[in-house]
Amino acid sequence: MITVKEVAKILNMTEHTVRFYTDKGLVPSIKRDKNNKRLFDDESINWLTGVKYLKESGMSIEAIKEYVNLCLEGEATIPQRYEIFLEQQEKAHIQLEEAKKRVQFMNQKVEHYNQILNKMIPDDMNPGDWQKNSRNSVSV
Repeated sequence: MITVKEVAKILNMTEHTVRFYTDKGLVPSIKRDKNNKRLFDDESINWLTGVKYLKESGMSIEAIKEYVNLCLEGEATIPQRYEIFLEQQEKAHIQLEEAKKRVQFMNQKVEHYNQILNKMIPDDMNPGDWQKNSRNSVSV
């Protein structure tokens, strides 16, 4: 069993976030010691990991709570839970494609600035110089 501090470090979350999620009932397997401090086992870490990823894919706390409640209801809710994950999977794929575009943009800008730094091309990123260089526009 591990503490809030330890699980926060493992999952790269703040201790506040871990407490918030457990207080909202999003980790049904959470245990408490005699002093009422939260203790996490592998199952509760698994729940918390799922909550983290669902939240990061855009799911609201309320929707995650509904999902947890469906899980607790049992097998009859499997089709509903499956649909929830299909939807979140699609959102995650969209986020991944957007992230790839951001990385590509950053790679292009790094290369562009590298060329400027190495005097291969002039600094065309300063809007004040665009009139002088007869350039109408340059993307950020």
